[in-house]
Amino acid sequence: MFRLQLPTDPRWVNLAAQDLEEILTDHAWCEQKAASSAISLMVQFSEFPELVEQMSALVKEEMEHFQRVFYLLKDRGFSLGRERKDAYVGSLLDFQRKGQSVLYRLRDKLLMAALIEARSCERFRLLSEQLPDPDLKAFYRELMESEAAHYTLFITLARDLTGRGATDERWKEWLDYEAGILLQFSQGKGIHG
Repeated sequence: MFRLQLPTDPRWVNLAAQDLEEILTDHAWCEQKAASSAISLMVQFSEFPELVEQMSALVKEEMEHFQRVFYLLKDRGFSLGRERKDAYVGSLLDFQRKGQSVLYRLRDKLLMAALIEARSCERFRLLSEQLPDPDLKAFYRELMESEAAHYTLFITLARDLTGRGATDERWKEWLDYEAGILLQFSQGKGIHG
């Protein structure tokens, strides 16, 4: 479905399971950043009513996910801790086209968001299948499905607002680029490595 060029090494779950506090903290901040990104899209591209409508609903959902992860941390006696920089996302930002038309910038932002959601979905699937904790397995199964829907939302918006052919061509470029940078983050314990 996502056509990710490089799958996550299945051993990544072992790293994540060794430090649940770190993976849950990183996950919580990823949800907060997803909400912030949706707000930024609304602000930067307010001339697209469908985008504003979809992003406003997404903000609410992402903050609900943040709250759920926060309570998972709290219930396990962990603290939220400080926000973590996401080097994976930082590397993706470097690939965004700058100085292009509004539609080019919008397409890249939507495709980057789709890629982050696709990678998160893939990682959540691994967590849902391999974590020893049955509650966390069920939680990550549910969020995996949510991330897949977010991926579909971003790809659909990009195609609808900026054209299917050009979007699909640029999506392939994003997939190729992401495969290259994923190798840098294969040993990390965070949601994106």
